[in-house]
Amino acid sequence: MVEIKMVGILGCGAMGAGIAQVVVTAGYSVVVREPQEGLLTRGISRIQKGLEKAVERGQLDPVGQGAALARLAGVTSLEGMRDCQLIIEALPEDLDLKKEHFRELDLLCSPSTVLASNTSSLTITELATSTKRPGQVIGLHFFNPAPVMELVEIVRTSLTSGATLDTAEAFVHSLGKASILAKDRPGFVVNRLLVPYLLDAIQSLEEGLAFTEEIDKGMRLGCGHPMGPLALADFIGLDVLFHIGETMFGEYREKRFAPPPLLRRMVIAGWLGKKTGRGFYDYSGAEPRPVSLDRGEN
Repeated sequence: MVEIKMVGILGCGAMGAGIAQVVVTAGYSVVVREPQEGLLTRGISRIQKGLEKAVERGQLDPVGQGAALARLAGVTSLEGMRDCQLIIEALPEDLDLKKEHFRELDLLCSPSTVLASNTSSLTITELATSTKRPGQVIGLHFFNPAPVMELVEIVRTSLTSGATLDTAEAFVHSLGKASILAKDRPGFVVNRLLVPYLLDAIQSLEEGLAFTEEIDKGMRLGCGHPMGPLALADFIGLDVLFHIGETMFGEYREKRFAPPPLLRRMVIAGWLGKKTGRGFYDYSGAEPRPVSLDRGEN
């Protein structure tokens, strides 16, 4: 096992910032990296706001908040991650982009450094084989929002060493998270089950089975889900859901993984859900309201 003292987070968007908040709160030194100062400033601000919310909710005291911020550093160069024992990649779901960074980190970091990816759909094996340390590459899939969601999927490839797996499991549990072990298959466990459900809800809407609010209300009240599938799709991001579906369909060639035409059109239109203010719901007001696309209106 590798003793982890410093953790690098590659990418400081919504997921990267959330992961960084979890890790720095658990007592680790954290280095977050964005290639531009503006992106880095926004990322650090996300982490700071997350820590402030934790204090407001009574999950962290002001002393703990200050200590966490003291353990946090931001860099624009990969060189600043040289001394990390674990690096978690949280870049956009672009395989070539991820492989490029893994190759650079492989050359830069200590031979003992573990490289992990937070990808929700791409193959860990391909990332591993882009390096000269495939035994020390693993998937650590956190769920959004990372400070709230309890689960981390640990994805082991056929090349991942037992020591790397032990290191990953110990690290995840030190964060106060639960873990499940998944094989390196697109979607892993959770998205393999969740994505077809969400896509089927979109197809049901497209086919006129029911309106947006009825579909969501049915699953909330009929199945006890905390959020309906269309609201959840908006929360995840319709572009993210579309990409995961495309990746899984490319691997399995099963219809249940194919994104419906309605989802494709919404992504093309830029209606990506909550993050853009419009998806299956309109988020411009005090409360989300269903948009009228399911009623044949503009």
